[in-house]
Amino acid sequence: MDYIKIRFVENPEGVESEFHRTVEEMLRAAQPRFTLSRQRWRPQIDIYETREEIVILAEIAGVPREEINLEIGPRTVKISGAREGGPREEDARYRLAEIPCGHFERNLTLPVPIDMETVRAVCRDGILEIRLAKRPLDRVHKISIQGS
Repeated sequence: MDYIKIRFVENPEGVESEFHRTVEEMLRAAQPRFTLSRQRWRPQIDIYETREEIVILAEIAGVPREEINLEIGPRTVKISGAREGGPREEDARYRLAEIPCGHFERNLTLPVPIDMETVRAVCRDGILEIRLAKRPLDRVHKISIQGS
């Protein structure tokens, strides 16, 4: 059975600059394989919530399971990895390049704390599904007030 690597962390690191990402996307539109530094792309994400859990769906077609990394914190999820790219044949050259390749990363903040012990992740048909059980909110603790 194959597994997806999951690492639990307290605080996510390395949030990418929105400005840097915008400039890189503009330059890449002019030259499909252009990159300022290490090429990055952002998989499309859906997040929905039920009473018991938060479900994250990430579109990562073509990414081998071994290349997917998950870092889970009490209120954060970081999905990262890499997808190979480039022409399939030696003498080929691009006429159109819309399928992103290289390193990818998404940092997500969750609306509620989650139970990090029960996280489940599965990759099927190019979709990574992460199920995060919500941590029960602490019950209200009533305190009696003393009189004088």
